[in-house]
Amino acid sequence: MKILIVDDERDICEILEFNLANEGYEVECAYSAEEALDKLTPNHSLILLDVMMGGMSGYKMAEKLRKEGNITPIIFLTAKDTENDMLTGFSVGADDYISKPFSIKEVAARVKAVAKRLSIQANKTDGKIIIGDIVIALEIKELTLNNEKITLTKTEFEILALLAQNQDRVFSRAEIINRIWNETTFITERTIDVHITRLRKKMGNYSNVITNKSGYGYRFDISKL
Repeated sequence: MKILIVDDERDICEILEFNLANEGYEVECAYSAEEALDKLTPNHSLILLDVMMGGMSGYKMAEKLRKEGNITPIIFLTAKDTENDMLTGFSVGADDYISKPFSIKEVAARVKAVAKRLSIQANKTDGKIIIGDIVIALEIKELTLNNEKITLTKTEFEILALLAQNQDRVFSRAEIINRIWNETTFITERTIDVHITRLRKKMGNYSNVITNKSGYGYRFDISKL
């Protein structure tokens, strides 16, 4: 996996480059958003992006990439860690958000989670999402956990499939209602919580992959496995 680090603090770039290279990743550095845009290629699998830089900010760079249709995963590195800052980051297309100062172990863990997601996406070509012992067969609508078939209702499977196919984002309850029930108007947000609770119960030891980001909604998070 090739990673582009974008930060105007060269010391941070050097520390990240050294440690991520030791983890086996191919790493390239850029010291401004403008330089990063010139260096970025389809071969880059991940961008570690500082928010506050001279010239174009990380937010602006992320927004520009997403408007151009570039879906390369982005993890923001920033000292701005208020709830509004995080909302801004996710609204412009961030996949994750790491506050400075950070530990190298934390960064490595977040990068590993993205790498795992990318490998999972490669398995979707045969109509399945495979994460260790979790197999979600999208075409035949079946969930298998550790080779055991789990009986889900139609709604439970559709919620699971929606979250699992979009691991780079958090879905609000309203978005889930709109995706699953479409124009049915009598479904309440509390209904989503009930279905998620039942789904988690059926998933047993694997239930932690469905996480609740307080104030935002639900996400399928493979880093919890």
